[in-house]
Amino acid sequence: MIDRAVVVGAGLIGTSIALALREHGVRVGLYDPDARNLRLACDIGAGEAVDPADPGPPADVAVVAAPPAVVPRALLAAQRAGLAHVYTDAASVKAGVVAEAARIGCDMASYVPGHPMGGREKSGPAAARSDLFLGRSWVLCPTAEAGPKAVAAVTELARLCGGEPVAMAPGAHDRAVALVSHAPHVASSAVAARLVEGEAEALRLSGQGVRDVTRIAGGDPGLWTEILRHNPGPVADVLEAMAADLAGAAERLRAEQRGTGGGIRDILERGRAGRDRIPGKHGEPERAAPRYTELAVVLPDEPGALGRLFAEVGAAGVNIEDVRMDHSPGQPLGLAQLSVLPEAAGPLAASLKEQGWSVHG
Repeated sequence: MIDRAVVVGAGLIGTSIALALREHGVRVGLYDPDARNLRLACDIGAGEAVDPADPGPPADVAVVAAPPAVVPRALLAAQRAGLAHVYTDAASVKAGVVAEAARIGCDMASYVPGHPMGGREKSGPAAARSDLFLGRSWVLCPTAEAGPKAVAAVTELARLCGGEPVAMAPGAHDRAVALVSHAPHVASSAVAARLVEGEAEALRLSGQGVRDVTRIAGGDPGLWTEILRHNPGPVADVLEAMAADLAGAAERLRAEQRGTGGGIRDILERGRAGRDRIPGKHGEPERAAPRYTELAVVLPDEPGALGRLFAEVGAAGVNIEDVRMDHSPGQPLGLAQLSVLPEAAGPLAASLKEQGWSVHG
């Protein structure tokens, strides 16, 4: 059982891990070379500062929440200082980190590489949330040298933070995140980059579609440069395949322009098929998940409006399966897109209309 933990790195991920552990009564020590980050993380209740030169008795587990290039040396320093009995990390690439940790002499028996699959486009301790990993996969990449007690401790850590532990080999992990995280970030950035010189008149037409596609492009370029530099091959493989699809789509559209036919439907069909394979709310692929009905509720831009809406949905006895907010540029209102089970949609719409809400769908 984890009673005390140390988190090395008080950024978004490290502070979120600390906050999650604190909610379960775990005593958390924090260290970060950036004094401002450390002070803020402590001030918001993530833990108490520790001196790595005089850490006191070893904690049950230590988490190195640092960029991939930093993890091996930080891990070695933590082990030499005796920070904990068991160690893990939260870097988003694994093969290179594991290889470097072994090369420089880290104790691989007490180290279980990890990667919590949660994050935000914001960074720093101010953006941390205790529920950041709730229901998210938490990849564990134990090496052959890792002891069973170490694996059990890091598995418990993941579950305390709300994560779902998933065991993978380091190389398989890096190929997987290239497909579902790293390459999509580059693609999002490429779309957003087209907007830099876009005409203001065009940008005023931006709707939820372009906002959805470019949301993750708001991430820290320095951090993402570091991540991509440590997973270049798998990411390049995905981007090359994506580039071939885009080049093919452009070629077909030019053919349409010339009036010689195009066949652009293929990539759209494959795109929808791929989207349907993403696991839904209950873990199954979207195509196998219950099909929800979406109700659009006009929401005035005033304090408490969203809270009132949720309260009245709850009073109607309906569970909101998902929610999305769409905003109307230049208008003092927005749309709350509520996804509910089909059989609940009619009664909920009627109930909300009785309460004075404008409901569509």
